[in-house]
Amino acid sequence: MKTFSAKPAEVVKKWIIIDGEGVVVGRLASFIASRLRGKHLPIFTPHVDCGDNVILINADKVVFTGRKLDDKTYYRHTGYPGGIKSVTAGKLLSGKFPDRVMKKAVQRMLPKESPLARAQFSNFKVYIGSEHPHEAQKPEPVDFASMNNKNVRRD
Repeated sequence: MKTFSAKPAEVVKKWIIIDGEGVVVGRLASFIASRLRGKHLPIFTPHVDCGDNVILINADKVVFTGRKLDDKTYYRHTGYPGGIKSVTAGKLLSGKFPDRVMKKAVQRMLPKESPLARAQFSNFKVYIGSEHPHEAQKPEPVDFASMNNKNVRRD
């Protein structure tokens, strides 16, 4: 039995759409990263972009569990000496770009700094509201919230 290796021409990419309202950030990011890489497929090949295209709507309505909204800190550096900047997850979600929470969570679950990781991450589209410009691709909805009762935060 020979090992199957998918070629880029053989890969059929699907479009899926996920509603992020009330869904826990880490669980959703893990699911999306797995879909972007193509690990849910039987033809998964580590060096080929065989994952799906993922659309996330309502990215501003995702939730954190515990005290992560106040305790989780995102760091970046300006490039100048002493130029480290930090922002909490709560401020980032309530600020001008709340979609960055999901973008960073998914990006950090993909392979690090490679052309393949950049190509896979470019298949991820994040939108703040419930509108998106990808109706022509006919994305199929995935009800992530009902897959497991832990996916939605219960207060």
